[in-house]
Amino acid sequence: MLNTAPFEFTAWYAALPVLVAAATFTWLLSLALRNLNAALPLWSLILFAAGVVYALQADPRAPRLSLVLWPLAAWALRLAGYHIVHNAGQVEHARLQAIRAHFPSHFALKSLYLVFWPEAALAWVVSLPLLGAFASIQPLGWLDYTGLVLWAIGFGFEVAGDWRPALRAGLPNYLGGAAAWWGFWLVACSAGAWWTLPGPVLMTWLLVRTQAAKARRDMPTTS
Repeated sequence: MLNTAPFEFTAWYAALPVLVAAATFTWLLSLALRNLNAALPLWSLILFAAGVVYALQADPRAPRLSLVLWPLAAWALRLAGYHIVHNAGQVEHARLQAIRAHFPSHFALKSLYLVFWPEAALAWVVSLPLLGAFASIQPLGWLDYTGLVLWAIGFGFEVAGDWRPALRAGLPNYLGGAAAWWGFWLVACSAGAWWTLPGPVLMTWLLVRTQAAKARRDMPTTS
């Protein structure tokens, strides 16, 4: 049986001000652009930032530093790059338009605590497997390689969705995002950090919720 890696609250907490600062800066950028689409690439970039914060505080002997950071960087840059390329100069994403329409009064200020700070808080929880992967110096095992394979499958689905809009708009792309994060969790489990389960569970819930909301928007009306 694997040993349980310690939960380093200090290391986890250290990432929070970094995420909040990045979210606040991006909010200021959105004010200058008068467009909330800046929040879209923020998601993956602050998750990568959290991973870097955890890595800097980890034991240098931790064998999963490179195993996690390189795939995390690839995942974050792919997703951020997609949003930047496809949403630059475009109207706001439908999800963001809906939030703006629901809170029309003083929305420029409200968007900070309705969009950007909640995004930082969610990323903080989702990032738990990254913290856990670096929490011990246990040697690599079969769970690490299983997690890496699962991450690669999920990442492959996401890359395919970048080139095939039909895939990106459908369930396979969201399954890819969930699979990638469950892969990180398996690596964390191999380090003994089974307690990072809320991270992939929250990521999966967010993806399912996003997919369901999109399906509702695309549903044809009868009136």
